[in-house]
Amino acid sequence: MSEKKEVIPDYTTSEALLASIISETNKYFHDGKDEERAKRLRETYEFARDAHEWQFRKSGEPYITHPLEAAKLLLILKPDIVSIQSCILHDVIEDTEKTKEDIKEKFWEDVAHICEWLSKLSAIKYQWEERTIESLRKMLVAMVDDLRVIIVKLADRLHNMQTLEFHPDPKKRERIALETLNIYAPIADRLGIFDFKEMLETECFKNLYREDYEKIQKELEELREEQVFFINKAKSLIREVITDDIPIVDVSYRIKSPYSIYRKLKRKEYSYSHTRDLYDLFAIRIITDSVPHCYEILGILHNRFVPMPKRFKDYIALPKENGYQSLHTTVVGLFPEVRSQPTEVQIRTPSMHKQAEIWVAAHFEYSETWASKSSKDSYWVQTIKSIIGEEHDGGTFMSEMHVNIFSDQIFLFTPKGDIITLPQGSTPIDFAYAIHSNLGNKLAIAKVNGQVVPLDYVLHNGESVQIITDAHKKPNPIWLSFVKTSKAKDYIRQFINREERSYFVEKWRFILNAYLEKHYQRWLDKELTILKNVDGKVLDTKQKEDVLVQIGNLSRKPTSLLKSIHDDVIRDQLGQRVTLDETEKKEKKANKTETQSEIWIIIGKERNIPYKMAKCCSPALWTSKIVGVIGQGIVTIHDLSCDNIQKVGLDRRIPARWSNEEEEWTTFEIECTVLDRRGILRDIANTVYTMGLNVLEISSHKPGSKTTTIKLLLETSEDDYYIFERLEARFRFEIPEIQEIKLISMH
Repeated sequence: MSEKKEVIPDYTTSEALLASIISETNKYFHDGKDEERAKRLRETYEFARDAHEWQFRKSGEPYITHPLEAAKLLLILKPDIVSIQSCILHDVIEDTEKTKEDIKEKFWEDVAHICEWLSKLSAIKYQWEERTIESLRKMLVAMVDDLRVIIVKLADRLHNMQTLEFHPDPKKRERIALETLNIYAPIADRLGIFDFKEMLETECFKNLYREDYEKIQKELEELREEQVFFINKAKSLIREVITDDIPIVDVSYRIKSPYSIYRKLKRKEYSYSHTRDLYDLFAIRIITDSVPHCYEILGILHNRFVPMPKRFKDYIALPKENGYQSLHTTVVGLFPEVRSQPTEVQIRTPSMHKQAEIWVAAHFEYSETWASKSSKDSYWVQTIKSIIGEEHDGGTFMSEMHVNIFSDQIFLFTPKGDIITLPQGSTPIDFAYAIHSNLGNKLAIAKVNGQVVPLDYVLHNGESVQIITDAHKKPNPIWLSFVKTSKAKDYIRQFINREERSYFVEKWRFILNAYLEKHYQRWLDKELTILKNVDGKVLDTKQKEDVLVQIGNLSRKPTSLLKSIHDDVIRDQLGQRVTLDETEKKEKKANKTETQSEIWIIIGKERNIPYKMAKCCSPALWTSKIVGVIGQGIVTIHDLSCDNIQKVGLDRRIPARWSNEEEEWTTFEIECTVLDRRGILRDIANTVYTMGLNVLEISSHKPGSKTTTIKLLLETSEDDYYIFERLEARFRFEIPEIQEIKLISMH
């Protein structure tokens, strides 16, 4: 709260904002109660204005302009009156002498309740560390309590971001921008409020990565001619192509947002260098009157232009989890005059468009008092509710949030044709538990599109899944290393806690010993002394084993465990962590750069692809960012900034990077006894490759006339402590000739 100023606040701007809010609100209610609604909004404004009377923004304006500007942004969603009132009053409890009871007495319980939660949210300070995860939990509890809390908070945050430049503290500006980018923008995305998402991301981008933001803005400005062409020609071209008997309600276009461009350029830096390289930079949106006409338009476009393979998505037949429906396709040759790149086209009906633009608002149902009757009912809200009630450490909680809330969804079919929605990366086990816990607990075989698949098979959109059960089967602990959904993990952990405790105690004793040996050259003692004091609590023997069970069932990570043990205990029991000092690192790096023959380059994901260094740019060993260019039998390695790269087609570029010995890898050696069969070594290698493992060494010998023993030294960069069990399961599923598999060592 700022100090009282000896000036009379100028409310000219705030009065104009209020008039605009009243006018815009009356446009979408259409109930003949304009004057009554205007009176209520003015009373709300006057209450907030008087409460904030001697408070001013850092820009010098009276404070009341901020909640009014936020409320005006909120009108994009066509919210109920309770939401608008709450937005105008959202800082009253926190920043003035007025209380929740004062608001309740004047403006009803719902308004007071939302304002109270907004006040609590304002007190949460984001650090993105485990100790602040509980604060995030509280925020999500508030969202579950009433969805209007978060839509008001999003509007508040958006206006704060738009005026963040006036804040004098650069560190606080960065904290606010990071909080917005990592929490509020993904929430806006998940709620289907895409205007809010893009505006929030743009403001964050501007504050966090100013140079990159200005570079992309400059590149977009250079494309101004193409943008103007799209504006002027898109409608006429589409109406020229589409026959008169198919109604066209509207044709519009969008340009990819600056932050989306930045992320794609970073993610695809080996393929794209500049904004104009992106083929989905522009998108045409066609709105027609009915679903049949959507498909007719799609057929016309595919006949007239060249559709890109694998770029067609039918979200009408298979809607997204939040109800989004549209046809997406990408065609070549739509605007050859100015752009050779393909163009994305979206086709939908007016109702689909409303759902797509402001999904959460599309579900508001207003009562006679202009309050929403459906603000507390949402699939997304129910998903949050199931997660925030679970006991997880901070890192696991954020992982669950990322997978179950902020990830894309896939749609799958049961044998009866029912649709099951799951996060991308889900497996048949996730599918089984999504239907019923007994189906998951007794899962024996999974079929996808009629074919038996491994249980860690990654499901794809539109596949049909059949689960076959066996009364004698039970959940396998190794499932925890690859299932995606919190529901599946919870049921598996419940089973483990009941019936597999001893397995996990011994399993994690083995894995933790390997971890400690690698980093401290020490082992656990019999009494588990290192675990005597965890999270500030003295543990007995059973509680120490409980910690091992938590780590074994992947609800706690080893790095998190060691952070929870006092530094003095770590030093007394383990000594100093075994790491290279700076001198050794420099010596190793210098040794690596002496000759090219001592260096390997990873091309794609492989180490042993033949390559040569480009003479035009001579990439600096171990320091330059590099990219490969596919030639005749060999890959040429260029510096990523090399001008010649721009002359090479995208289909000839391949990602490449220097190997990095400081990267964390898990290395393990296995021994397989197999029945002799021609091609079996190839099958073993294919299985290893499919699981994303590197083969460091391979050897074999024949102990008998019909069997062969094969030893493999394998490496993985994944934090997967059940990788051996997963590989064993895959081998037994895919290669029946394998008689025995043993884990020899793991580092």
